[in-house]
Order: sequence, then C-alpha cells, then structure tokens
Amino acid sequence: MTARSATRHHPEWRSKRDERGRRADHACGPLVAASALRRLTKALPVVLLLSGCVTGSDIDRLQSQIADLQEQVAQLKRTASSKDEVQSVNTKIAQQTETLLRSNATLVAKVDQIEDRVNNAQGTIEQTNYRLDRLAQQLTQAQREIEELKAAAGRTPAAGGAPPSVPAMSDVSVTPPPADDPIQLYNASYRDYQRGNYDLAIAGFREFIAKNPNSDLADNAAYWIGESLFSQKKYRDAIAQFDSVVNKYPKSDKVPGALLKKGYAYIALGERAQGIVQLQYVVHEHPASQEADLARQRLKQLGIETR
Repeated sequence: MTARSATRHHPEWRSKRDERGRRADHACGPLVAASALRRLTKALPVVLLLSGCVTGSDIDRLQSQIADLQEQVAQLKRTASSKDEVQSVNTKIAQQTETLLRSNATLVAKVDQIEDRVNNAQGTIEQTNYRLDRLAQQLTQAQREIEELKAAAGRTPAAGGAPPSVPAMSDVSVTPPPADDPIQLYNASYRDYQRGNYDLAIAGFREFIAKNPNSDLADNAAYWIGESLFSQKKYRDAIAQFDSVVNKYPKSDKVPGALLKKGYAYIALGERAQGIVQLQYVVHEHPASQEADLARQRLKQLGIETR
C-alpha cells in the first residue's frame, strides 16, 4: 500500500472528504431555490448552471413548475381581460341609467303639464255648462211668464173689445243674476285657484258649498278644495278632502279625479304601496276615463305594468 493510498483510507481523510461533499450539496441548494424564485425569466439558464449538481427528476420538477407558472400568467391575463369587460359593461349601464332618468324626468314634467291643462279645461267646461243651465232656466221662466200673460189676456178682454197688447219675445228681458249669484262666487273662487291664491280659493269654495249644498257644482267645489290643498303640498288634508268627494258625491264625474289625486298624494308622502293601490283602483274602476290613462302613465313610471 502506498502512502497516498494509506492516506485515502485514513479515517481523518474520509471525514474531510465527506465534509466537502456535504458542503457541495449544501451549495447546490440555494441555486435551486434561486431558480424557483426567478421561475419564468431565469429558469432555463439556472437549469443549465445546475446541470452538474441536480438530478433528472429535479429538472423535470422544475419544468413542471415553469409550466404551472405559465398557465397562471395566462389565467391572470384572462382575468384582467374579464375585469376590463365588466368595467366596460358597468360604464354602459351607468350611462343608460342616466339617460333613462333624464327621460323619466321629462316624461313626468310633460304629464304634469297635461294634468294642468286638463284641470283648466275642466274648470272652463264647468263654468260654461253652469252658465248654459242658468240661461236655460231663465229662458224657461220667461216663456212661462209669456204664456201666463197670454192666458190672462184671453180671460179679461179690455172694455173697448180689444184685448190688451202682449209684449213680443224681443221685448221680454231676461232678469240678470243678482249680485250674490252663486255662479259668481264659484267663478271667483276658481279664478283664485288658477292664479295660485289657494287660501282664497278654498275659502270661496267652502262658502259656495255652505250656501248651495244642493247645487250641481257642489261636488266640483269640493274637488277644487282638494286640488288647492294638494297644490299647497298639504297632502294629508288633500287626501281627506278627496275622500269627502268620493263619499258625499259617489256619482259625481269628479270621483275618478279625486281617486287619482289621492294616489298622487300618497306617493308624495312616500307611501308608495298605498299610492299604487289607489292608482290601480282608478284603472280598474274607471278604465275608460282620462284619469285612468294618467294613472297608467304614473304606474309605468313606477315600474308597474297595467293593462
């Protein structure tokens, strides 16, 4: 055995050799960890550098990790694309919602204008009808007086044998209404309503009802009191007044309008469900009325479809 061979078999030499081996193995470990951290961009160069100190299974495992990371990157790209699409959809929805809100506000303004015109037209028609009724009554009274004059002339001839003269129709004058005629009070109250003098209108209409409880315009006066209160945003009082119209004058042509405005008043108070019920009641009970059309429009604005 040579001195070199004896040295190799010496226990102390073997111990140093094993220590160097462990140091070499320990030195390869940080390189593998570094390759794992760099993964995509530096994975292959690191593999080449480590080819002398890793096994084939280590290389396969590293390649598998690289493939996994590539799949994760692709997934992240797809996710980012999906987020951009979602953001784009949200932006479009926001724009469409803003457009719908503007359209809805315009529609509400137009409906309010139509309601004002309808109310003004109703008031004018009421006044005209009342005047026609008054003229018809006056004409009937005048004709009755003429017939009475003719009958009296036939019963009592004059001393000279000639009957008394009977005035011609053109000579008969129609008695003008007195200064305190109810129609004047009604018209004055309605003019106050049109001008926005709601307190005066309410007082005038109440006086009209008190003095003329059986008038054909009593239900109209009661309705316009409710409209005046509604215009003052006294919605609770308006609801009570509209209820009195429905209860006291159930056959009045103002009942659909009173029910419609009750629904509007509830909605204005934030009692949406009750308001919807009232509007649906108008559509159900008075389907052919103009108020039913207005109720359908308001229900549509609230997202409620009706037939």
